[in-house]
Amino acid sequence: MNSTHHHQQQVDTTCGCGSGCATSPAIGGPMASSTTAFEPQRFRIANMDCASEESEIRRALDGVAGIRGLQFNLGDRELAIAAEDHALRLALDAIRKAGFKPEPLGVKDKSDGATAAAPTGFWASWGKLIAALGLAVAAEGLAFAFSDSWPARALGMALAGVAIALAGFSVYGKGLSALRQGRLNINALMTVAVTGAFLIGQWPEAAMVMALYAIAEAIEARAVDRARNAIKSLLALAPEQAEVRQSDGSWTRVGVKAVVVDATVRIRPGERVPLDGVVTLGQSAIDQSPVTGESLPIDKAPGDEVYAGTINQSAALEFRVTAPASDSTLARIIHAVEQAQSSRAPTQRFVDRFAAIYTPAVFILAVAVALLAPWLAGLTWIQAVYKALVLLVIACPCALVISTPVTVVSGLAAGARRGILIKGGVYLEDARKIKAVALDKTGTITEGKPKLVAFEPVDTGLDQRVLEGLAKSLAGRSDHPVSKAIAEGLSTADLEVGEFQAVAGRGVQGVIGNHSYALANHRWIEERGQCSAELEARLAVHEEAGRTVTLLANSERVMAICAVADTIKPSSAQAVADLKSLGVTPVMLTGDNIATARTVGFQAGIAEVRGNLLPEDKLQAICELQQRLGITAMTGDGINDAPALAKADIGFAMGAAGTHTAMEAADVVVMNDDLRRLPETIRLSKRTHAVLWQNISLALGIKLVFLLLAIFDNASMWMAVFADMGASLLVVFNGLRLLGRQQSK
Repeated sequence: MNSTHHHQQQVDTTCGCGSGCATSPAIGGPMASSTTAFEPQRFRIANMDCASEESEIRRALDGVAGIRGLQFNLGDRELAIAAEDHALRLALDAIRKAGFKPEPLGVKDKSDGATAAAPTGFWASWGKLIAALGLAVAAEGLAFAFSDSWPARALGMALAGVAIALAGFSVYGKGLSALRQGRLNINALMTVAVTGAFLIGQWPEAAMVMALYAIAEAIEARAVDRARNAIKSLLALAPEQAEVRQSDGSWTRVGVKAVVVDATVRIRPGERVPLDGVVTLGQSAIDQSPVTGESLPIDKAPGDEVYAGTINQSAALEFRVTAPASDSTLARIIHAVEQAQSSRAPTQRFVDRFAAIYTPAVFILAVAVALLAPWLAGLTWIQAVYKALVLLVIACPCALVISTPVTVVSGLAAGARRGILIKGGVYLEDARKIKAVALDKTGTITEGKPKLVAFEPVDTGLDQRVLEGLAKSLAGRSDHPVSKAIAEGLSTADLEVGEFQAVAGRGVQGVIGNHSYALANHRWIEERGQCSAELEARLAVHEEAGRTVTLLANSERVMAICAVADTIKPSSAQAVADLKSLGVTPVMLTGDNIATARTVGFQAGIAEVRGNLLPEDKLQAICELQQRLGITAMTGDGINDAPALAKADIGFAMGAAGTHTAMEAADVVVMNDDLRRLPETIRLSKRTHAVLWQNISLALGIKLVFLLLAIFDNASMWMAVFADMGASLLVVFNGLRLLGRQQSK
């Protein structure tokens, strides 16, 4: 298992005949299990408003043990920390040492650190920046038009000073704090550059640089927040009120937060579903695209699940609420994406490490230019210092630092909008490297809704109705799809079953009327020594037809054959073809018999098929695929096949809408049953990776061009800051393209 893949085991006793049964993993991404134990504490950090400062805070917290997750909101200058009490105190100390002042939110007593909300209003957000730019332009104009007039120069200096104060108050505060601690971050570079330019008489340029830099930072912060909050727009999809049946039978609209589990809610045509639930009355079509990414409406009838945020289209429905508003499928999707944002993708970590070297290196170069240029290039001291200050502005790694988080978050949000829930940037990036995908059969490649197509008594002398009663009674105690198909396909009355037991990968057994019976797969019958040449011949007929065979047996012999057939999903063959076109090898791993597995594999276009596998066999198969082909993904329902899911480099859970366990049991959660989302995830990973390196190349390329211009005396400070601003905005909007890309259906 790779180092980024962590699993926590929990026991699940779901089992049935003909398939493996094992413990179920709760495989989580970052913060996957933390929020239940540690409620995130929110803090406002007034001097945190860009991605580079987020990176600084992350680096400051890297060495603090006990932090379960971080959630940044740059637009509101807020940070949520999920951590143990002692870890939270250490985290806050580390943040303060990094030059930031975290102040708790939601505390009534302001003396205890509560502060006002983040600045709002036009003046606080944009007005003063526009005013600063106007003053800088005025100072530049005065310096150009009245260069020899001392009153004009004094006025220009005053205007420049006011512009710097309006735009750079926060920058100076953060920059001076960083310099005191010996850290060379973006704000420190800008503080030194602007101050130096002002002192050598270039105050118009100093003002222009600070105004443009502050405006660029504000635009970047808003753009990053757009990416970060893209998925949160789903919150608006769930109505704030629900029409709830009262005890006297009347209907009243109440806030969704006040609606309790098991309450009955009514939704009219055209209304959005306010909460998760199960339909109790009515039939209608539901648009589930906000949750599952399904392009077509799904018909709903009594017994079917509905999800908050989906849209009722054709007729009124009543449903029983199954989860509170805070724990709806929609809320859990949003929460999982927020958690995923705290996971650093490999490229993000690389950029942070590179920026930590790049910035001091250019600073040293600038100092060398200031000290040596007068001796080596014949420049005046003023010219040398100015050139060094230009280099400092060029050195700002803002575009480089911001290039990765906005792209990764955009990729995560784009996937979530399509019903693909990726639990962290590491999985988003690594999915492109997948060389093999192990596919479970039942419910993944097939519909997972098998039907009993044949019930054949074996010569026992017992009446068929008696045998059917025995089989139905055992099958009715199991949750496995094959067992359910047998129970639903037989119409006899249930009998009392004692000492019921599910046997992993083999079937179920129990005592009926003082006799022991088993509902077993072919493997188990062989292990019990109850196979014969005649029975093998009969089983072969069913297995070659693609049927799953389960046998009713007592302690002495086989009594009946149950043949169950499952149909392949219409999308499976296309999904397999798409995987092959991407260079991915699909492999079927199933506990079903090899003949049935090969039939299904042929229909789906899968050449490599392995049947009769126990959970430990699937684990070994994953290991073998990893050694032979490379990075291997496992696809299942997120409940069974725990060892294989845990061992795989990336685990995919299929059809997980509304299922807590499945949502926790994989690194990528496909909210519907469409296998085509797998190749779509790989394509999204490839696009994200391409955009990441486009952004890095753009950021470094533009920096390099202006660095050369500065060295050869063809760049000014305002040109340098324009280049920095332009590069930053370019990489931001390039990253945001992922949000607008329409994925293939």
